[in-house]
Amino acid sequence: MSTTEYIYTYTWHKDEYDLSRMEMRSFFGFDVPLNALKSSVQIDPSRSPFIKQRLEVIFEGENVEQLARLVEQLDLGGATFKVSCLNKLELNSTQKIGHSKRNEIERTIGLCIQGEPDLIHPQLDFGVVTLDDKWYFGKLELNEAVWLQHQQKPEMYSTALSTRVARAVANIAVPNPEGFRVIDPCCGIGTVLVEALSMGIDIEGRDINPLVVYGSRKNIAHFGLQGNVTIGPIEEAEGNYDVAIIDMPYNLFTHITADSQQAIITEARRITKKIVIVTIDTIDHMIEAAGFEILDRCVAKKGTFERQILFCN
Repeated sequence: MSTTEYIYTYTWHKDEYDLSRMEMRSFFGFDVPLNALKSSVQIDPSRSPFIKQRLEVIFEGENVEQLARLVEQLDLGGATFKVSCLNKLELNSTQKIGHSKRNEIERTIGLCIQGEPDLIHPQLDFGVVTLDDKWYFGKLELNEAVWLQHQQKPEMYSTALSTRVARAVANIAVPNPEGFRVIDPCCGIGTVLVEALSMGIDIEGRDINPLVVYGSRKNIAHFGLQGNVTIGPIEEAEGNYDVAIIDMPYNLFTHITADSQQAIITEARRITKKIVIVTIDTIDHMIEAAGFEILDRCVAKKGTFERQILFCN
Protein backbone atom coordinates (compact mmCIF):
# COMPACT_ATOMS: atom_id res chain seq x y z
CA MET A 1 0.00 0.00 0.00
CA SER A 2 1.47 3.32 -1.06
CA THR A 3 1.96 6.17 1.43
CA THR A 4 0.59 9.60 0.63
CA GLU A 5 3.31 12.20 0.15
CA TYR A 6 3.03 15.93 0.79
CA ILE A 7 5.09 18.79 -0.60
CA TYR A 8 5.40 21.84 1.64
CA THR A 9 6.72 25.20 0.50
CA TYR A 10 8.18 27.61 3.04
CA THR A 11 8.75 31.31 3.44
CA TRP A 12 10.44 33.17 6.30
CA HIS A 13 12.19 36.36 7.32
CA LYS A 14 15.97 36.01 7.61
CA ASP A 15 15.76 36.49 11.40
CA GLU A 16 13.36 33.53 11.59
CA TYR A 17 15.44 31.01 9.66
CA ASP A 18 16.73 29.07 12.68
CA LEU A 19 13.30 29.05 14.34
CA SER A 20 11.61 27.80 11.17
CA ARG A 21 14.11 24.92 10.99
CA MET A 22 13.54 23.97 14.60
CA GLU A 23 9.80 23.89 14.00
CA MET A 24 10.43 21.84 10.84
CA ARG A 25 12.44 19.29 12.83
CA SER A 26 9.63 19.04 15.36
CA PHE A 27 7.01 18.39 12.67
CA PHE A 28 8.95 16.09 10.36
CA GLY A 29 11.94 14.76 12.31
CA PHE A 30 14.40 16.48 9.94
CA ASP A 31 14.97 19.83 8.28
CA VAL A 32 16.04 21.03 4.86
CA PRO A 33 18.13 24.15 4.19
CA LEU A 34 15.91 25.52 1.42
CA ASN A 35 12.23 26.32 0.90
CA ALA A 36 10.57 23.06 -0.20
CA LEU A 37 10.18 19.80 1.65
CA LYS A 38 8.61 16.44 0.82
CA SER A 39 7.31 14.16 3.58
CA SER A 40 4.68 11.54 4.36
CA VAL A 41 3.77 13.48 7.52
CA GLN A 42 0.51 15.43 7.20
CA ILE A 43 0.59 18.88 8.81
CA ASP A 44 -2.13 21.51 8.46
CA PRO A 45 -0.21 24.33 6.72
CA SER A 46 -2.12 26.96 8.73
CA ARG A 47 -0.47 25.69 11.91
CA SER A 48 2.92 27.06 10.90
CA PRO A 49 3.87 30.71 10.42
CA PHE A 50 6.43 29.51 7.86
CA ILE A 51 4.64 26.96 5.67
CA LYS A 52 3.16 28.72 2.65
CA GLN A 53 1.18 25.85 1.16
CA ARG A 54 0.83 22.07 1.10
CA LEU A 55 0.39 19.85 -1.93
CA GLU A 56 -1.10 16.41 -1.29
CA VAL A 57 0.44 14.45 -4.15
CA ILE A 58 -1.99 12.46 -6.32
CA PHE A 59 0.17 11.95 -9.42
CA GLU A 60 3.82 12.39 -10.29
CA GLY A 61 5.56 12.22 -13.64
CA GLU A 62 8.59 13.12 -15.67
CA ASN A 63 6.93 16.07 -17.45
CA VAL A 64 3.72 18.08 -17.78
CA GLU A 65 2.45 15.93 -20.67
CA GLN A 66 2.66 12.79 -18.54
CA LEU A 67 0.83 14.51 -15.69
CA ALA A 68 -1.87 15.66 -18.14
CA ARG A 69 -2.53 12.08 -19.19
CA LEU A 70 -2.72 10.97 -15.57
CA VAL A 71 -5.20 13.65 -14.46
CA GLU A 72 -7.68 12.42 -17.05
CA GLN A 73 -8.40 9.65 -14.52
CA LEU A 74 -9.79 12.11 -11.97
CA ASP A 75 -13.47 11.96 -11.10
CA LEU A 76 -14.50 15.20 -9.40
CA GLY A 77 -18.10 14.17 -8.89
CA GLY A 78 -19.35 17.36 -10.51
CA ALA A 79 -17.26 19.69 -8.35
CA THR A 80 -15.70 22.83 -9.80
CA PHE A 81 -11.92 23.20 -9.71
CA LYS A 82 -8.89 25.42 -10.15
CA VAL A 83 -5.29 24.50 -11.01
CA SER A 84 -2.36 26.62 -9.81
CA CYS A 85 1.31 26.22 -10.72
CA LEU A 86 3.41 26.63 -7.57
CA ASN A 87 6.70 27.55 -9.25
CA LYS A 88 6.30 31.31 -8.72
CA LEU A 89 9.58 31.28 -6.80
CA GLU A 90 12.75 29.25 -6.94
CA LEU A 91 12.06 26.02 -5.02
CA ASN A 92 15.24 24.35 -3.77
CA SER A 93 17.36 23.89 -6.92
CA THR A 94 14.39 24.36 -9.29
CA GLN A 95 14.25 27.73 -11.00
CA LYS A 96 11.03 29.73 -10.91
CA ILE A 97 8.75 29.62 -13.93
CA GLY A 98 7.56 32.83 -15.57
CA HIS A 99 3.93 33.97 -15.49
CA SER A 100 3.02 33.09 -19.09
CA LYS A 101 4.61 29.64 -18.84
CA ARG A 102 2.79 28.94 -15.57
CA ASN A 103 -0.50 29.89 -17.22
CA GLU A 104 0.26 27.52 -20.07
CA ILE A 105 0.97 24.68 -17.62
CA GLU A 106 -2.26 25.39 -15.74
CA ARG A 107 -4.27 25.33 -18.96
CA THR A 108 -2.63 22.11 -20.15
CA ILE A 109 -3.49 20.31 -16.93
CA GLY A 110 -6.90 21.93 -16.50
CA LEU A 111 -8.11 20.96 -19.97
CA CYS A 112 -7.50 17.30 -19.14
CA ILE A 113 -9.62 17.35 -15.97
CA GLN A 114 -13.21 16.23 -16.47
CA GLY A 115 -15.04 19.02 -14.69
CA GLU A 116 -15.99 22.68 -14.65
CA PRO A 117 -13.17 25.17 -13.95
CA ASP A 118 -13.84 28.06 -11.59
CA LEU A 119 -10.96 30.47 -11.02
CA ILE A 120 -12.73 32.56 -8.35
CA HIS A 121 -14.56 30.20 -5.96
CA PRO A 122 -13.59 26.63 -6.87
CA GLN A 123 -14.82 23.74 -4.77
CA LEU A 124 -11.50 21.95 -5.28
CA ASP A 125 -8.04 23.52 -5.43
CA PHE A 126 -5.33 21.62 -7.27
CA GLY A 127 -1.65 22.41 -7.65
CA VAL A 128 1.06 21.42 -10.07
CA VAL A 129 4.74 21.84 -9.31
CA THR A 130 8.11 20.79 -10.62
CA LEU A 131 10.66 20.04 -7.92
CA ASP A 132 14.11 18.47 -8.30
CA ASP A 133 13.44 17.23 -11.87
CA LYS A 134 10.06 15.66 -11.08
CA TRP A 135 6.53 16.94 -11.73
CA TYR A 136 3.73 16.60 -9.16
CA PHE A 137 -0.03 17.17 -9.20
CA GLY A 138 -2.34 17.09 -6.20
CA LYS A 139 -4.74 18.75 -3.80
CA LEU A 140 -3.59 22.21 -2.75
CA GLU A 141 -4.13 23.77 0.65
CA LEU A 142 -2.97 27.29 1.41
CA ASN A 143 -1.91 28.70 4.77
CA GLU A 144 -4.70 30.88 6.19
CA ALA A 145 -2.25 32.91 8.35
CA VAL A 146 -4.46 32.58 11.42
CA TRP A 147 -1.85 34.21 13.68
CA LEU A 148 -2.27 37.51 11.83
CA GLN A 149 -5.77 37.76 13.30
CA HIS A 150 -4.24 37.55 16.78
CA GLN A 151 -1.76 40.42 16.47
CA GLN A 152 -4.10 43.06 17.87
CA LYS A 153 -5.23 41.97 21.31
CA PRO A 154 -7.30 43.86 23.90
CA GLU A 155 -4.40 43.48 26.35
CA MET A 156 -0.81 43.78 25.14
CA TYR A 157 2.68 44.61 26.33
CA SER A 158 5.77 45.32 24.31
CA THR A 159 7.95 42.47 25.59
CA ALA A 160 5.47 39.70 24.77
CA LEU A 161 6.39 37.18 22.10
CA SER A 162 5.18 37.94 18.60
CA THR A 163 2.30 35.79 17.44
CA ARG A 164 4.60 34.14 14.87
CA VAL A 165 7.21 33.16 17.45
CA ALA A 166 4.53 32.07 19.92
CA ARG A 167 2.89 29.86 17.29
CA ALA A 168 6.21 28.27 16.32
CA VAL A 169 7.07 27.64 20.00
CA ALA A 170 3.71 25.92 20.53
CA ASN A 171 4.39 23.72 17.49
CA ILE A 172 7.88 22.84 18.72
CA ALA A 173 6.38 21.78 22.04
CA VAL A 174 3.39 19.97 20.54
CA PRO A 175 3.85 18.84 16.93
CA ASN A 176 0.79 16.59 17.24
CA PRO A 177 -1.89 17.86 19.68
CA GLU A 178 -3.80 14.59 20.00
CA GLY A 179 -3.65 13.35 23.58
CA PHE A 180 -1.23 16.05 24.73
CA ARG A 181 -1.77 17.98 27.96
CA VAL A 182 0.23 21.21 28.17
CA ILE A 183 0.87 23.91 30.75
CA ASP A 184 2.22 27.46 30.38
CA PRO A 185 3.10 28.36 33.99
CA CYS A 186 4.38 31.89 33.22
CA CYS A 187 1.74 32.73 30.65
CA GLY A 188 1.74 36.54 30.91
CA ILE A 189 -0.99 38.01 28.69
CA GLY A 190 -1.46 34.68 26.95
CA THR A 191 0.26 35.02 23.59
CA VAL A 192 1.29 31.36 23.58
CA LEU A 193 -2.08 30.31 25.01
CA VAL A 194 -4.01 32.01 22.20
CA GLU A 195 -1.88 30.43 19.48
CA ALA A 196 -1.97 26.99 21.08
CA LEU A 197 -5.71 27.04 21.75
CA SER A 198 -6.40 28.19 18.19
CA MET A 199 -4.63 25.03 16.97
CA GLY A 200 -6.64 22.71 19.21
CA ILE A 201 -3.87 22.16 21.76
CA ASP A 202 -5.09 21.26 25.26
CA ILE A 203 -3.20 23.91 27.23
CA GLU A 204 -3.79 25.72 30.49
CA GLY A 205 -2.02 28.77 31.82
CA ARG A 206 -1.08 30.25 35.14
CA ASP A 207 0.81 33.32 36.35
CA ILE A 208 1.59 34.87 39.71
CA ASN A 209 0.45 38.33 38.53
CA PRO A 210 -3.35 38.77 38.83
CA LEU A 211 -3.33 41.66 36.35
CA VAL A 212 -1.75 39.65 33.53
CA VAL A 213 -3.98 36.67 34.30
CA TYR A 214 -6.95 38.98 33.81
CA GLY A 215 -5.40 40.18 30.54
CA SER A 216 -4.76 36.63 29.41
CA ARG A 217 -8.35 35.59 30.07
CA LYS A 218 -9.60 38.67 28.23
CA ASN A 219 -7.41 37.95 25.20
CA ILE A 220 -8.51 34.32 25.02
CA ALA A 221 -12.19 35.27 25.18
CA HIS A 222 -11.70 38.04 22.59
CA PHE A 223 -10.83 35.45 19.95
CA GLY A 224 -13.71 33.15 20.87
CA LEU A 225 -11.42 30.58 22.48
CA GLN A 226 -11.83 28.70 25.74
CA GLY A 227 -8.98 28.03 28.12
CA ASN A 228 -8.25 27.89 31.83
CA VAL A 229 -5.85 30.45 33.35
CA THR A 230 -5.08 30.26 37.08
CA ILE A 231 -3.52 32.80 39.42
CA GLY A 232 -0.56 31.32 41.28
CA PRO A 233 3.04 30.17 41.01
CA ILE A 234 4.17 26.98 39.33
CA GLU A 235 4.80 25.51 42.80
CA GLU A 236 1.00 25.27 43.20
CA ALA A 237 0.45 23.44 39.92
CA GLU A 238 -0.85 19.91 40.41
CA GLY A 239 -1.06 16.85 38.19
CA ASN A 240 1.08 15.75 35.29
CA TYR A 241 1.56 17.34 31.89
CA ASP A 242 3.13 16.05 28.70
CA VAL A 243 5.07 19.27 28.19
CA ALA A 244 5.49 22.74 29.72
CA ILE A 245 6.10 25.89 27.70
CA ILE A 246 7.99 28.48 29.76
CA ASP A 247 8.67 31.99 28.49
CA MET A 248 11.02 33.12 31.24
CA PRO A 249 9.99 36.46 32.80
CA TYR A 250 12.62 39.11 32.25
CA ASN A 251 11.23 42.63 31.91
CA LEU A 252 11.26 45.39 34.52
CA PHE A 253 7.73 44.58 35.69
CA THR A 254 8.49 40.94 36.38
CA HIS A 255 12.09 41.10 37.58
CA ILE A 256 13.34 37.61 38.32
CA THR A 257 16.46 36.37 40.09
CA ALA A 258 18.62 33.45 39.04
CA ASP A 259 17.31 31.51 42.04
CA SER A 260 13.72 32.13 40.92
CA GLN A 261 14.55 30.97 37.39
CA GLN A 262 16.07 27.80 38.80
CA ALA A 263 13.00 27.24 40.97
CA ILE A 264 10.66 27.52 37.98
CA ILE A 265 12.64 24.97 35.97
CA THR A 266 12.99 22.61 38.94
CA GLU A 267 9.25 22.78 39.65
CA ALA A 268 8.55 22.11 35.98
CA ARG A 269 10.49 18.86 36.37
CA ARG A 270 8.01 17.86 39.07
CA ILE A 271 4.99 18.06 36.76
CA THR A 272 6.38 17.23 33.33
CA LYS A 273 9.15 15.34 31.56
CA LYS A 274 9.50 17.80 28.68
CA ILE A 275 9.82 21.56 28.49
CA VAL A 276 10.26 24.23 25.85
CA ILE A 277 11.94 27.28 27.35
CA VAL A 278 12.17 30.77 25.86
CA THR A 279 14.94 32.80 27.49
CA ILE A 280 17.15 35.81 26.85
CA ASP A 281 19.78 34.40 29.21
CA THR A 282 21.98 31.34 28.79
CA ILE A 283 20.58 28.97 31.40
CA ASP A 284 21.93 25.59 30.25
CA HIS A 285 23.37 24.93 33.71
CA MET A 286 19.97 25.52 35.35
CA ILE A 287 18.25 23.15 32.95
CA GLU A 288 20.81 20.44 33.62
CA ALA A 289 20.62 21.02 37.36
CA ALA A 290 16.86 20.41 37.21
CA GLY A 291 17.43 17.06 35.52
CA PHE A 292 16.57 18.01 31.94
CA GLU A 293 18.64 17.43 28.82
CA ILE A 294 18.65 19.97 25.97
CA LEU A 295 17.71 18.06 22.80
CA ASP A 296 17.31 20.94 20.34
CA ARG A 297 17.74 24.68 20.31
CA CYS A 298 17.72 27.78 18.15
CA VAL A 299 17.92 31.55 18.38
CA ALA A 300 14.91 33.66 17.40
CA LYS A 301 15.94 37.18 16.43
CA LYS A 302 14.16 40.48 16.08
CA GLY A 303 16.74 42.94 14.88
CA THR A 304 19.47 42.93 17.52
CA PHE A 305 17.22 41.36 20.18
CA GLU A 306 17.65 37.59 20.59
CA ARG A 307 15.73 34.88 22.38
CA GLN A 308 16.93 31.32 22.86
CA ILE A 309 14.40 28.54 22.28
CA LEU A 310 15.32 25.29 24.04
CA PHE A 311 13.57 21.93 23.78
CA CYS A 312 14.42 19.71 26.75
CA ASN A 313 13.63 16.22 27.90
